[in-house]
Amino acid sequence: MTLPKGHGQRPSTSGKRSFEDWWRTVPEDLRQKSRKGDEANKPLLNQVNYVLLHLHLAGKHDAKPTHEELKDWLHSGQVDVLRMGAAKK
Repeated sequence: MTLPKGHGQRPSTSGKRSFEDWWRTVPEDLRQKSRKGDEANKPLLNQVNYVLLHLHLAGKHDAKPTHEELKDWLHSGQVDVLRMGAAKK
């Protein structure tokens, strides 16, 4: 039986951009729209999805991050999935 190429090897971390590296490539107006009023906090996945949708609709597919980059940002804590607020009493 032949295993798929690369099976059993650890994925390479070289070539992955950090969230901040990618964020600097996003057009300024789109960055401002997606994070308006929330700049002091860590980015949320929903805000990243907003930018990805607009890049997709504009046909700027080369400006979107790779699947591996997105996964790395989430797993490393560069982007939050959910923001927990202070408990209300």
